[in-house]
Parts: sequence; structure tokens; C-alpha cells
Amino acid sequence: MDRIASANVFVTIAERGSLAAAAEALDMSRAMVTRYLAEMEEWAGARLLHRTTRRLGLTAAGEVTLARCRELLALAGAIPAAGDAGAGAPRGLLRVACAQFLAQTALADALAGFLRRYPQVTVDLQVDNRAVNLVEQRIDLAIRITNALEPNQIARKLGECRSMLAAAPAYLAERGTPADPQDLARHNCLAYSYFGKSVWTLAGAGAAVVEVPVGGNLSSNESMALLAAAGQGAGIAMQPRFVVMPEVAAGRLVEVLPDWQPQALGIHAIYTSRQHMPPALRALLDYLADWFARHGSEF
Repeated sequence: MDRIASANVFVTIAERGSLAAAAEALDMSRAMVTRYLAEMEEWAGARLLHRTTRRLGLTAAGEVTLARCRELLALAGAIPAAGDAGAGAPRGLLRVACAQFLAQTALADALAGFLRRYPQVTVDLQVDNRAVNLVEQRIDLAIRITNALEPNQIARKLGECRSMLAAAPAYLAERGTPADPQDLARHNCLAYSYFGKSVWTLAGAGAAVVEVPVGGNLSSNESMALLAAAGQGAGIAMQPRFVVMPEVAAGRLVEVLPDWQPQALGIHAIYTSRQHMPPALRALLDYLADWFARHGSEF
């Protein structure tokens, strides 16, 4: 973790009188402030704060560390910007995380365009279907498709991901085609582990919304695996439209219940703080927001 950032957080806690006030002042999550404080205490090798239900105070080691942190921050602030007028141009390494299907179908294309525009930036794309811990895994930006952001997460919405139901022609020929959402209860539904595993929410004409209990003999945390299984006739899958439509166009899948739309999910860029954001990260956020806006009809 960045020790200068840890020092800045510790000084802010001491000056504001609480972790919650420091989080608000720094525009960070409470969890992030707590982690920076833990890093600072590990670096100092001592407990820096007394915590009670009524107040927060400095230990003896905390008093000494506070003075040294202020000196450190003053020195850091005095370092002149290096290079010429172009020193503020986006450059450096960015670590980006997203799920495999999003990397394959959208983000790889978006990042290729970004790197052509900003050739001094390097991106390390971490593909993981689980929600990563940005601090522990040193991730600068995570792209997630969800409607369940944690309350203290800092996120920028990039767009919306629409889904659809689809199955192979052979499966529908054998099991029949659902005529209404309740028919899904008698079908083998291939569930995504992180969303709608047991209940699918569908909206029909006239804004009617139904929640349909579903079940099946295959679930996965990998969207592309479910898509492949659906193509082999294993059941009905609910997947993002931009992933399914090429399979429908090729005749390998057929849209099911086209008059009923699954709940849309937000596409979010998640990061740790708006304070002192590197030019490369700000440029990537702006580029992705523009990219998803231009390609919104595909999602």
C-alpha cells in the first residue's frame, strides 16, 4: 500500500477526530480508511490511536508518528513535477480487473482503442469472475456488472447490460418452448452463480414484473461456460444480449420469451478514491464512459 497515502489518511484522522470524518473528507470508503490506518500502524510498529465509544485519541507513539507524517507530507508536496509540460500526460501502469466474458466481448476492444490513444500507458488486465479486493490485489479499476454495489464503494456507472433468455433449437424441440414466464419452472435453467441463481426477474408489456423461481442441474460462475452449455442443448440460459446475439444470428441459439425482458444490470467502474487520481486512471475512466455510451445499443 502507498505509505504516503497512509500517512495522509492518518493525519486526516487525527485532524478530523474520527475515521468516518476522515473518510468523508478524503472521499474514501470507511473500509479503505481503516486499511490505510492498519498499514500506518504496521509501518510504525505500534498502536497509534486510542478508540472508545465517545472519542478517538492519539497514543504516545501516535503523537510522534503524527509529527513525522506531517513532515513526510510536506516533503512530498515540495517535490517539483518532473519533466516538461507533458509530464501530466497519461502514462504508467494501470491494473484493471473484470470478468472473463466482459474481457472477451467488450473490454479488450475498448482497451485496445484506449492504448492507441495513450501509448505511454500500460494496462495489466486481470481476468477474474470473483469480485476482487482492490486494495489487497493492488487493482486500480474494476469493471463489474451488478445492481448490488456495496454502500461505501466509489463507482462510476458506464452503462447498462441487458440480458435475454436463450436455448438451443434441439432443446426446445425436445422440451417445448415456454409461452409465459411461469413455464420456466418446468425447464432446466442454467444459472449464473453471482446473479439470479434461483429467481429470475422479468419485465413484460405494461411494466408488469414477475419473479420466477428457476432451477436446473448446471450452474456456474463463468458466463461463457453457461453459454456453451446452452448451445449444446443443456437448457435455457439468461445471458447478456451482446454475448448471446451472435449465437442467435448463427442459428445456434433461439431467443426464449422475447416479450419478457430480464432485469437490466449496471456496468460500473469501481475504484478506491477520487482524491489525487493519476492522469492515466482519469483518462481511462473518461474513455470507457465514452466507449460504452457509443456502444450502448449493443448492450
